[in-house]
Amino acid sequence: MVTAAILVVFPLCMAMAAFSDLLTMTIPNRLSVVLLASFLCIAPLAGLSLHDMLLHFGAGAAVFAFCFVLFALNIMGGGDAKILTASAVWFGFNDTLTLYIAYVSVLGGFLSIFILMIRANYDLILVSRLPVPQTMLHAKKVPYGIAIGAAALLAYPSSPLVQALLAAL
Repeated sequence: MVTAAILVVFPLCMAMAAFSDLLTMTIPNRLSVVLLASFLCIAPLAGLSLHDMLLHFGAGAAVFAFCFVLFALNIMGGGDAKILTASAVWFGFNDTLTLYIAYVSVLGGFLSIFILMIRANYDLILVSRLPVPQTMLHAKKVPYGIAIGAAALLAYPSSPLVQALLAAL
């Protein structure tokens, strides 16, 4: 049961966040809540000590503080800040969190360039009838949840919970 939860909950929530941001330019708050609540349930069952769990929540607090500043400066959306915070809790303070943030940065840069290219070719896309979501064509912001979700899925196999699971097998 714990194995299934570790392998399903986080990836599913991050994929849902990415698709939701792509299609609606919003990331539902319930995804962040599910990530935090499920971590609280799964972590002790997976063998994390109270100290380790506090370090994981410390990582989330550090990411939240940074994201809060970006949100206050209108650089980052609130949904992006919340899902980054909740996902950081699953990674904890370690090299995997650094890897995750690096992936978010690189993929976010590529995503931004891709969206700028799409918007620059708006007329061509309309004439060719390519199925491009309206959020990519009309919104003034970037659905950064796509990069966050993809980065999470890339970094998650190296996370402490997955590594502990693999070690136990």
